[in-house]
Amino acid sequence: MNDRDRENGTIFQEVVSKFSEMIGENTEKSIIQYDELPQYDLFLSQVKDYLNDKFKHDKFTNSILQNYIKSEVISKPEDGKKRGYTKLHLAQLVLLGYMRPILTTDEIKSVFRLAFNDINNREDDILSWEDTFKLFSDLQQKNIELFFSGEEKDLEEIIRRHLEKYEFNNEDKERILIFLLVMILVAHASNIKKLVTTLVEEFGDKYK
Repeated sequence: MNDRDRENGTIFQEVVSKFSEMIGENTEKSIIQYDELPQYDLFLSQVKDYLNDKFKHDKFTNSILQNYIKSEVISKPEDGKKRGYTKLHLAQLVLLGYMRPILTTDEIKSVFRLAFNDINNREDDILSWEDTFKLFSDLQQKNIELFFSGEEKDLEEIIRRHLEKYEFNNEDKERILIFLLVMILVAHASNIKKLVTTLVEEFGDKYK
């Protein structure tokens, strides 16, 4: 190996090391756990502020959130309550936040319908929002690991662990499998987008 090859190898290792460090930091910051969602009910303006804090590269406004409710993409707020937005609404909106850069509003609505039927009727949900949110968080974490290892054997175990308490009929099983495939792809796409954004922010202006 000549001096130039050694120099290139050193530079490559330094960039990879920095990239791995950035991924660790990015993963810790970007994956929202269910237990981290606000435990108390919120005003619409507080919901907007929460989402804009978590999704810094996407802009949420009161009007956008109200349109999601009007279009029945997410559940309507609790009737008769000033703070009408519960932890369930936050779970829906955080999942929507990950899907928003990738899917249209109608596509998000169709994906949610696979697992939750009528968005304003909890009685016909095939999965609970809590289980769905926790499953998605685990899929996000595993997708980061798979980005480097290439081993996918643990995905099935994650899904099985979260869904073992459910008994699905054949139709529901098909719907949930499609739903989970979409969410796996959303998790992967979301992670890739964050990694690309992190790289550009870190190095984009360095060599001007």
